[in-house]
Amino acid sequence: MAISGRYINLATRCTGVRRALSTTRTISTANKQLEVDPIEAQLDFRKFLDILRQDGDLAEIDKEVDPHLEIGAICRRVSEIRDKAPLFNNVKGSIDGLWRIFGNAASLRKVDKEKFGRVARNLGLPATATWKDISDHFISWKTAKPIPPNILPTGPCKQNKIFGSDVDLESLPVPYLHEGDGGKYLATYGIHVLQTPDKSWTNWSIFRGMVHNKNHLVCLVGTGQHNSIIRDKWLAEGKTEMPWALSLGVPPIASIVAAMPVPEGVSESEYIGAVTGKPLDMVKCEMNDLLVPASSEIVLEGTMSLVEKGTEGPFGDYLALVFDSEGGKGPLFRVDAISYRDNAILPISCPGNIIDESHTTAQLAAPEVLLLCREHSLPIKEAFAPVETLATWCVLQVDTERLRTLQTTSEEFCRRLGDILFKRDDVDIYDWDKVMWAFTTRCRPGHDTYHFEDMPSHPLTPYMTQIPGTPRRGGKVVSDCLLRSEYDRPRDFKAVDFETSYPSHIKTKVLNNWAAMGFSSTRAI
Repeated sequence: MAISGRYINLATRCTGVRRALSTTRTISTANKQLEVDPIEAQLDFRKFLDILRQDGDLAEIDKEVDPHLEIGAICRRVSEIRDKAPLFNNVKGSIDGLWRIFGNAASLRKVDKEKFGRVARNLGLPATATWKDISDHFISWKTAKPIPPNILPTGPCKQNKIFGSDVDLESLPVPYLHEGDGGKYLATYGIHVLQTPDKSWTNWSIFRGMVHNKNHLVCLVGTGQHNSIIRDKWLAEGKTEMPWALSLGVPPIASIVAAMPVPEGVSESEYIGAVTGKPLDMVKCEMNDLLVPASSEIVLEGTMSLVEKGTEGPFGDYLALVFDSEGGKGPLFRVDAISYRDNAILPISCPGNIIDESHTTAQLAAPEVLLLCREHSLPIKEAFAPVETLATWCVLQVDTERLRTLQTTSEEFCRRLGDILFKRDDVDIYDWDKVMWAFTTRCRPGHDTYHFEDMPSHPLTPYMTQIPGTPRRGGKVVSDCLLRSEYDRPRDFKAVDFETSYPSHIKTKVLNNWAAMGFSSTRAI
């Protein structure tokens, strides 16, 4: 899934005690022995829910909830106040096991020491993992050897099946997520599966899909992405449609991998094998030869039309602005079959203002940027896409000692970096407050900003549609937050803050006596 931004084109049934939504419990796993193996939880959606339950990070809601706006409102508020992930066990209109609904699979937790805990659980990591831990984890995958999937004769996703004229998407409790949306969105957190005609490459991606009629979805499929490459291969053979599947409630690691920039030609199922060290269990679809994760909650099968289109949108997406005129045309996806687990769970994302899974997964392109900089021998130490910017910025930490050996200038270096925002190596790029401190004190408007108009952009970004010209190019800027002196000599200044301005023994004494002095803090110092 290509994720673009302003500053960088980042191309077993659930069991347990039911808890009311209003129930609160401190999320802490640091000293708890987990019964669910975190490694296994990344490979099975229901085990993932189990580990969230053990973490105290799952709100199980048995009271009937309405998929028309009510579920969306709950998920949106969860994102904005960093509350527990909701599991709706009693969805109004559900029938024959279709379906329960789960939201906020990769949004943030309230407790700072486990801020990224839910994201970490998607990856088999401890709940206390920092974003740097997560980034380093991603980078470690690059040297792993792809492992082909394990093909099973059947799996849990085959427990129930609907075919042909019995398929009726309009009768299902598909959520209407935001007031003003163009329709009900079934596909907000599932993986679309497409394959080249010669079957050499299968691509997974996440893109939104709206109910068009009883047996069609209409989806927003971006240009220039892997889906377009596969589409063009089918068009070159004179085809008007291609096989397609939508797998919902997949292993958490599959959702993460589908949202990140995997290289062209690499099949995500094999990449997951490399990541986890074991083959992913998969099964063949009922109506075509595509493979889907065997433990999927729900699988839709059919075709993607290469010629027929329908009206898609508007939709309140991750950039948190939606215009009444935003709706456009998207390809139609015909649903010929639905298979699903007993008491199935539909995962959804209700995107909007910070911070939800659309922002946290967009951050995952930053490790790719770091690797790219390293490949080009650029003096970059770390890369981070702050969620506070809706992941439209990428902040790079510069090794200023190496920078000086290049004998370069601000403009020359920024032009090389292209469309990336960067910071010096005394700034913790994972701390938003410090990033903004560097930006406001070291980047002089008009002198330290470099604009790039002749490069691809993201047409969903609201400001791209408000000026004449194409919304698909330009709108990128590099802001240099290095002082000009740092290009020539070691820094001759330092920060003025608690960490820098006091000796260690003073800081230790102050921190050890903090509570005794009557202070309290809701964030780690």
